[in-house]
Amino acid sequence: MSGGHSADAELDEALALVNEDRAATRAASTPPAPGSGSATGAGPGSASASGSGAGTGPAPAPPADAGPAPHGDEPTAPHPRPAPPATPPTPARNDQNTRNDQNTQNTQGTPRATAWPEARAVSRRAGAPVTAAAPVPTPLPETLGRVLTSPLTALTDLPSFDTSAMDGWAVAGPGPWTVLADGILAGQERPGPLGDGEAVRIATGARIPQDTTAVIRSEHARVDDKSKLHAQREVVPGQDIRPRAQECRAGDQLLPPGALVTPAVLGLAAAAGYDALPVARRPRAEVLVLGDELLTEGLPQEGRIRDALGPMLPPWLRALGVEVTAVRRLGDDAEALHEALARSTADVVVTTGGTASGPVDHVHPALRRLGAELLVDGVAVRPGHPMLLARLPEAAAGGTEGNPDRAAGKGRSRHLVGLPGNPLAAVSGLLTLAEPLLRGLVGRPAAEPCTAPLRDDVHGHPHDTRLVPVVLRAEYAVPLHYNGPAMLRGIAVADGLAVVPPGGARRRQEVEILDLPWTEPGGSHGELGPNGSADPFSEVRFT
Repeated sequence: MSGGHSADAELDEALALVNEDRAATRAASTPPAPGSGSATGAGPGSASASGSGAGTGPAPAPPADAGPAPHGDEPTAPHPRPAPPATPPTPARNDQNTRNDQNTQNTQGTPRATAWPEARAVSRRAGAPVTAAAPVPTPLPETLGRVLTSPLTALTDLPSFDTSAMDGWAVAGPGPWTVLADGILAGQERPGPLGDGEAVRIATGARIPQDTTAVIRSEHARVDDKSKLHAQREVVPGQDIRPRAQECRAGDQLLPPGALVTPAVLGLAAAAGYDALPVARRPRAEVLVLGDELLTEGLPQEGRIRDALGPMLPPWLRALGVEVTAVRRLGDDAEALHEALARSTADVVVTTGGTASGPVDHVHPALRRLGAELLVDGVAVRPGHPMLLARLPEAAAGGTEGNPDRAAGKGRSRHLVGLPGNPLAAVSGLLTLAEPLLRGLVGRPAAEPCTAPLRDDVHGHPHDTRLVPVVLRAEYAVPLHYNGPAMLRGIAVADGLAVVPPGGARRRQEVEILDLPWTEPGGSHGELGPNGSADPFSEVRFT
């Protein structure tokens, strides 16, 4: 795959970004014309939504390129890397850039979008529990993909006794050795001690007899016709014996709180003596897909397009450690949305579309009716700037009696993540607001920042951060062509998203790379349901 745009495509992209910024500024100070819509059309096969499109207008001069490419040594490997520099390079500006900045700063009565790093920090804090929950022991088979709330400490020495590391003979003293008649198998009680010059057949994992000098592998010795064992190579005292506590001693910490329970962790916990583990409760999420224009099957037709987010969001959320309880399609119905939010008992409600201020954008009015608290209302990021995060009031419906999951979460804040309806814009919202929130709710630590140098120049928005799909090739992050708000072709093959600062980034400039759940170490285990099911739709019901 090639990571660079043609010169014409780059110019078109730069013009579109500036037009979008101008249109947003005009929209903030000018009421919409009667009958005007709030959504722009998306390409065939893409899901669009109210409020996720860009404005149009006469094309001013494009923004100048960012500053000169950095000098110095060639970039090094992309993982791991220190966090990106706090201050991005200052791009060259022209008069049109300056006017745009002034217009944005002087707009009165319009909430200023939250800066992208600040929005992620707010989301992370929102997911952090006010008080630490008491550990809930959960049977081992039900803990896969969840997070430890307490350290995993060894309940016994591993191994708990000296064992044979190989099939062969346990021998005592120098050879040749007299072979005893009975052998020792794994699982047998303590065998009798060996006398000097004696040998006994032993299986892998069997308990070592007292006074054993070494274990000789089967292929490294022979027995003669007088039942004498002869070593065919040097015997080193202690060879092929796993001594007691070689791996750990009782009380040793094996894993810290916040560790993800993977299949290997399940094995380690069982070996260390656990029947159950203290793990965080899996948050419950409900997805509400908004938009009358969306089809659930077949080809796009008659102005209607396929819903891409209904199929995409549940497995994505599950990869973040969430139990998705329902996916509901409500269309553009204000009352249906209000009722769905009022009745929901989910820890997190994720909506798609309807987050702007057009005639069919009902998310903000519904939140006001509920008395919800807006924590983030718009983010300075492209694509996806109309995203939002709100704290919902405690659900009135669905008591805790007979519902252990609900009882466990009683008193815990509930949240709504409002995603734009265009697919890549929704992905931007997932990574900006949903992922940090859910990390907090499931008890996982924040992802370690990593950076990589760009292989090609990437144009930036004059004021906002851009998230651009990239693939990692050798030491470089290669920007992908299909990075429009309504496109999924780029993200479908991406290794992550590059965080491009306002003004753009130059070739070889280090930028932060956001991992996708299935590329982050350990992330894919979150896809498994609470019963270990790998079916991403096993717990989803469509209504």
